[in-house]
Amino acid sequence: MMDYESSSVSDSAKMESELIKDLHSQLDSLRNRVKELETQNAKLSALLSNCSCHKMEDNVNANAVYSAGEVEEMGKLKLGRNDGRRKNNSKGRVPGCDTRTLYHSSRRYVALKVMYFGQRFYGFASEAQMDPTVESEIFKALEKTRLIEGDKKKLQYSRCGRTDKGVSSVGQVISLFLRSNHKERGEFIGEESYEGELDYVRLLNRVLPNDIRVIGWSPAPIDFSARFSCLSREYKYLFWRENLNIMAMESAGKKLVGEHDFRNFCKMDAANVRNYRRHITLFEICPCSESFEGDHLLAMKIKGSAFLWHQVRCMVAVLFFIGEGLESPNVIDALLDIDKTQRKPQYKMAPEIPLVLQTCEFEGLKFMCSSDARQALQLHFKKECRNYKLQTAIFHEALLSCSLIENDDSALSFGTKKKAASHVPLMSRPTEPSYEERRTKLNAMGTQK
Repeated sequence: MMDYESSSVSDSAKMESELIKDLHSQLDSLRNRVKELETQNAKLSALLSNCSCHKMEDNVNANAVYSAGEVEEMGKLKLGRNDGRRKNNSKGRVPGCDTRTLYHSSRRYVALKVMYFGQRFYGFASEAQMDPTVESEIFKALEKTRLIEGDKKKLQYSRCGRTDKGVSSVGQVISLFLRSNHKERGEFIGEESYEGELDYVRLLNRVLPNDIRVIGWSPAPIDFSARFSCLSREYKYLFWRENLNIMAMESAGKKLVGEHDFRNFCKMDAANVRNYRRHITLFEICPCSESFEGDHLLAMKIKGSAFLWHQVRCMVAVLFFIGEGLESPNVIDALLDIDKTQRKPQYKMAPEIPLVLQTCEFEGLKFMCSSDARQALQLHFKKECRNYKLQTAIFHEALLSCSLIENDDSALSFGTKKKAASHVPLMSRPTEPSYEERRTKLNAMGTQK
């Protein structure tokens, strides 16, 4: 019995010894694995600290080419799939790598050439109290495509012309910093580097409304300003020839060419504008391709370095008076002579719808767009032209229908016909306050405050 018990104790001790050795071996193995993991962790931490999130930027670039409808649909699908675990996912995000922000993206300064049909907009600038404006729609598109991050000051945003309510453009230019496809992290992309860049025209036109289109982009130097770097602006004012004296209008329009004080041809902003001298370099009247029932569409082309508030529409209004034979071309000389005509006569501006900002000229800019974007633009403009031609055809049908209706003036025989308003010569009309009188009033108001 004693021998059996001794043997059992010896076997038990041996098993314990082997178990301890095995545990020590596993412990050594785990310690080595911990050291390996610590080394890998240090390497990954170093990589993470230098992470520029290029892969996430590529995902943003890929997502940005989807249409607005596709993006919205994808968002709904993701929302339904991830709604239950949104909080847990947010904990796992790496700080600074949220794809909703572009802090790690490269940026470049870009000039965009923009076309818009202004009929439904309350002017170009978004500072207006009414919506929609062209500028607000452009910034919605920039945000949808994630091309911008930050406010207008950070983007160094500027616009060439601040067109009024109802005015259109085929050559407006804006400039601002946009996200770039290049990967020079923390640096601004040079203006000469444009190969492989994002297709800004295609991206933006996919989400812009039908009456706004970007028609080209150009790299620009960082000190560029769409407003102050502009060499000249050209406007077109479209009108029907009718019975206007075109020769008299052209003769009077030539008097506007040169540097003059145009305070009698604008809406005076005495609070912000002190210098009313502007330089007009071109005035001409040229034919357009459209005609209607024997009447031809014409355009006044007016080019200058800069323009005052409502200047073009005021000049056109006076030229129409001359074309109708209500004023002499010499009235232009009288209105440009601010010593003799210190106060602007009261007269109504020409309508806003026919006015188009045609071109904005800059030195060194070369606007471009991809072949795909150009083809899409051409198809879009052709489609819009057809749509407006259809509307014209409908109104023409209504016009023809009116000719089939019999006249019956008997019910109106007792009424009185409205007399046509007689024209009061411009130089005999009531006048607005002069610039000096406006400044005196503003100074007095400032003193009272």
